[in-house]
Amino acid sequence: MQFQVPQYIEVEAKIVGFLTLKQFIYLAGAAAGVGAVYILTKSFFLTLIIPAPLVVLALLLAFYKVNNKPFVYIMEAGFKYLFSKKLYIWKKVAKLIEANITKKAEPTTQDSVAFMPKLSSASKLRNLTWNLDVSKGQDSSNK
Repeated sequence: MQFQVPQYIEVEAKIVGFLTLKQFIYLAGAAAGVGAVYILTKSFFLTLIIPAPLVVLALLLAFYKVNNKPFVYIMEAGFKYLFSKKLYIWKKVAKLIEANITKKAEPTTQDSVAFMPKLSSASKLRNLTWNLDVSKGQDSSNK
């Protein structure tokens, strides 16, 4: 039995004319806001001025895209940035480098491990990479 796989899953369905459901809700909300202002003020001039930002916001939410993302994502990111805590502290930490190099390091035989100075007790990761690099170098020279 074969199943049909949907191909264009990123494209929203057009519900009302050429508008998607989200676009229709944004524009219907702006129209309701304009109607409410007209009923409350009974002035055509105030109805043009007061809800103008609401209409612009509804148009941006419905149609404007930034980097192929709807404007609502940009607005959400802006609100998150605006209302989140912003505390950036940078403190320079002075690191002491200890050199644990012994002065009398004498290998007893030719096949013994080469002298490896200890880098720093502060970084185990550096010591591990140093050991891996040195052991790889010895393996390739022994072959």
